[in-house]
Amino acid sequence: MPEADALGPALIARARNTVAGEFGLPLVGTPAHSRLDSPGATFVTLYTAGVLHGCIGSLDVTRTLDEDVRANALAAAFRDPRFEPLTTREFGFTRFEVSLLGPASPILATSEHEAIAALVPHRDGVTLWWRHSRATLLPQVWATLREPRDFLHALKRKAGLPADFWGPELRLERYTVTHFDEAPEAVA
Repeated sequence: MPEADALGPALIARARNTVAGEFGLPLVGTPAHSRLDSPGATFVTLYTAGVLHGCIGSLDVTRTLDEDVRANALAAAFRDPRFEPLTTREFGFTRFEVSLLGPASPILATSEHEAIAALVPHRDGVTLWWRHSRATLLPQVWATLREPRDFLHALKRKAGLPADFWGPELRLERYTVTHFDEAPEAVA
């Protein structure tokens, strides 16, 4: 397998093993990859029996990919405030996804209309800042929110703002991800 293709399995295995280790469960093989020691930012998403069970990640690069994916796997499994912590029983029915974030760039928009026009569906992940609030939606969310207006409204609600809110201090940034999804046969 070419090294570029091997990064996904290396990240997924580290995420799965980190959570399995917390339960004292057997670990899967962990492929090596030269990029694991490089700085990077990831999101880890868990689906238990096909239903979202946690999604936590890093928007800023502050540690190596190896450290980041492991920390985010633990946070997604046990500290996502929207969900109960993952249980040992649920672990066998849980599928892991890892999103490797690319660099962010500002979306220059002075109105909601301009922001909606600037969004690229199915490519852009978007982060919103307003005062002390920050929220992000990964590009995968476009699968359920197909219209840019719906995507932006969901992002504002996630940040604790009304869907129709717009203010001069509101900032948006876009990023892309390289998405790695665990093979279905890896989940019991």
